[in-house]
Amino acid sequence: MRYYIKIYRLFLSQYIKSLMQSKLNFFVGMFGSLFVQASGIVFLYLVFEQIPLLNGWSMEELIFIYGFSQIPKALDHLFADYIWLLSSRMITNGEFDRYLLRPIPAFFQLMCDRFQLDAIGELLVGSALVIMSVSNGTIQITFHGCILFVISILAGILIFMSVKLFFASLAFWLTNSAPILQLGYEISNFTKYPVSIYPKPIQFISSFIVPFAFASFYPASYFIRDMSLWTTIAAEVAVSCVAWIIAYSVFVKGMSVYNSVGN
Repeated sequence: MRYYIKIYRLFLSQYIKSLMQSKLNFFVGMFGSLFVQASGIVFLYLVFEQIPLLNGWSMEELIFIYGFSQIPKALDHLFADYIWLLSSRMITNGEFDRYLLRPIPAFFQLMCDRFQLDAIGELLVGSALVIMSVSNGTIQITFHGCILFVISILAGILIFMSVKLFFASLAFWLTNSAPILQLGYEISNFTKYPVSIYPKPIQFISSFIVPFAFASFYPASYFIRDMSLWTTIAAEVAVSCVAWIIAYSVFVKGMSVYNSVGN
């Protein structure tokens, strides 16, 4: 474990050095992310100026769900963004070859190769909205709740990462799976809001096919309305484990059929 932590720190240090050579790009990316997230909050306010309740959910409750969903998504974006390139260019240009030549697990290298620091903007917005929800009494702070909150965030990160890895790994067979990954990942935008407001097919897809709802709405509903632990946090942990096993198995199987382009 110490060996991998040391390697991870070396990768992180080198990436930050290269990133800081162009500080403007970093700050533009971060503030651009802040602007996108802020526009989503403005949209909520505009909706609630006309509608006091959205399918039984108040503005304050939706603010928490929105912020809560952003935290695992932002952390996945921060630490596992390089998986996107597996879906688009690594197979077509032979870039994946270097992962197979190093004495380090290929997935670990994927995790180390890029740290998308502009995700800090998303993380700040999500954290601010959760803090706002605590301050206005939408959710209550307890020691038990804090432990479950951390567990839920970790499980949510695993769900986001698993979905991304699964669709990206299809590139081993399709050469380029970026359009499929993009389509699948866009479903996460639906789960920033209560999935109960959508038609049944969208609820089913976002819960059981591309299970982003288990990284956002379902665990968030536990903290807001004291829903059953087993159908929210516990279910999220179970879904995250199953999703990871499937995604990583597809990734490993893909590596076994990988043929270098030879350049």
